Amino acid sequence: MDVEATKDVVHEQAAAPGRGRAARWLLVALNCGMLVVGTTGGPILSRLYFSKGGHRKWLSAWLETAGWPLLLVPVSASYLSRRARDRGAPLFLTPRRVLLAGAVLGVLTGADDFVYAYGLAYLPVSTSAILISTQLAFTVFFACLIVRQRLTAATLNAVALLTIGAVVLGLHASKDRPAGVTTGKYWMGFFLTLGAAALYGLILPLVELAYKHAAGGGRAVTYALVMEMQLVMGFFATAFCTVGVIVNKDFQAIPREAKQYELGEARYYVVLVFNAVLWEFFFVGAVGVIFCVHTLLAGIIIAVFIPITEVLGVIFLHEKFSSEKGVALVLSLWGLASYSYGEYADAKAKKKAALEAEEAS
Repeated sequence: MDVEATKDVVHEQAAAPGRGRAARWLLVALNCGMLVVGTTGGPILSRLYFSKGGHRKWLSAWLETAGWPLLLVPVSASYLSRRARDRGAPLFLTPRRVLLAGAVLGVLTGADDFVYAYGLAYLPVSTSAILISTQLAFTVFFACLIVRQRLTAATLNAVALLTIGAVVLGLHASKDRPAGVTTGKYWMGFFLTLGAAALYGLILPLVELAYKHAAGGGRAVTYALVMEMQLVMGFFATAFCTVGVIVNKDFQAIPREAKQYELGEARYYVVLVFNAVLWEFFFVGAVGVIFCVHTLLAGIIIAVFIPITEVLGVIFLHEKFSSEKGVALVLSLWGLASYSYGEYADAKAKKKAALEAEEAS
């Protein structure tokens, strides 16, 4: 894992090598799964809210992190477990300065949520997904700049393939303008969504940097600490959006919107609830993947599943599936295969080098 070597040592001491590896890969799979579900389901439900009669942009942004109380369960369980072993165990594992960084990152995330929700209000999910896929390029740039992430040929090849796929999709973007959306609003949504991609491309490496600071002085970065970090980020992101919701009187408008919603009042509330749950999967999965592997894998997964979001848009929102989307899907899968092979080859080379060093000694 690339976040911090200290935690690897702790893991190796805490469990047998075979069991430790199995637990690690299970954790990787769990977080990748949550990120995939959130990446594909979150945008679909957000767009479903707008396309069927929802109009509240601050409310949509608020829902993206409103699921943070779900994290109280694992965080509380972690604290109670520590308290059972040590009556003087601190409430939080995370250092105060890192919690403060998490609060700042939470505010940035809340701002990013609003910019994204505002853009999605005027774009089909297919076009929005195309633009969000560009966050990979921003993630690569900021990861190299902030956390000195090493780039390999396989990673660059994957980035190139995914970027080409986004460009191919972009060739038909102007044909998908939603009914009733003016040209001016369409392009405003276009650039706001691009800005949201850039901002989230910055947030991901900053999260990894926060982990590295948390590991200062030999402190182990555990998954419990990661959940605490996400809890703080989710709380402050939601608090930021709550201010906008209150000022815009969105909470008072919910019953009125529910009665006018095209899918019915009950389904309106179902859309809101699952919107919050799936976006929480996205954020927890993203920080979990950064913890287990590194920032670039989180960026790669988000970009790779953009075409899947396109397919879901076709199925559930009846958007058009063009030949460009088919080509982009192939390029994205090719990019994922390239990245996966590069990671496998790199791990194999490191294992071989370690064995040779052991034999030499």
